Amino acid sequence: MVTVTVVAVAAVGAVFGIGVWLAVTAVRGVRVLPPVARLVPAGVPRDRALTGLTAAAVAGLAAGLVTSWPVAGAAVAVGVVAAPTVVGGGRRRRADVATAEAIATWADMIRDTMAGASGLEEALIHTAALAPAPIAPQLRTFAARLRHQPLDDALTGLAVDLGHPSVDLLVAALAAAGRLQARDLGGLLGRLAEAIRSDVRMRVRVEIGRARIRTSARIAVGTTAATIVFLYVFAGQLLAAYDTATGQVWLVVVSAVFAAAGALLQHYSQLDTPERFTLRQPAAEGVVP
Repeated sequence: MVTVTVVAVAAVGAVFGIGVWLAVTAVRGVRVLPPVARLVPAGVPRDRALTGLTAAAVAGLAAGLVTSWPVAGAAVAVGVVAAPTVVGGGRRRRADVATAEAIATWADMIRDTMAGASGLEEALIHTAALAPAPIAPQLRTFAARLRHQPLDDALTGLAVDLGHPSVDLLVAALAAAGRLQARDLGGLLGRLAEAIRSDVRMRVRVEIGRARIRTSARIAVGTTAATIVFLYVFAGQLLAAYDTATGQVWLVVVSAVFAAAGALLQHYSQLDTPERFTLRQPAAEGVVP
């Protein structure tokens, strides 16, 4: 049977082996892990990500020591890290929708302000002061840049700050209007605002349908976890087969099935977004135009 002693010995051996490997790579000057910034998903504060990784490590270690199943410890750690992405993300999706709606509203504000005979840059500065809440900080920064930077540079900085595909068309239209003195900018801004809102409505309808799938996934995962805990506490003999090496191999298979299901759920829950194009700066990338 796999005992806590065996698990501890295996853990110590693994830690020793990893330590030797890291020492050798350090002496050779080889980077083993990517920079921390690459390990943190976009839009997630670094302190929250580090807290999640710490919680996953603690939960995995506790599960491995309590059950004496090394595979269970690894599966729990991976599950704690992956669960917020696979079955969560609702707050991020709502924020994405709110940002798109705010961009459309700002386009309408620019159109209405320009109808009052204001110039383009003056209209941009005035509307930035009254911007919708989801994009207000970025627009205040944009207005400050616009006072001492060319329009194209300030718009590029705004696209970087917002980081949303919906802003690309608006930024491109404003930049073209600033260079070419477009006469029908008001009509173009109105059409862009309507296109952005149509895209938002489509995404909301898709998310409503996928919310049911995520709810079913949460129920399935929660029921499975609760059943395993119940059996381990009240009917441990039914799980005795997993105390053997063969049982651990089968536990790897079961964990792999859950991992594959989670990966497929995450893959099919992603919406394809247009490729960003306002951020292509050949000079910044070291490419000669």
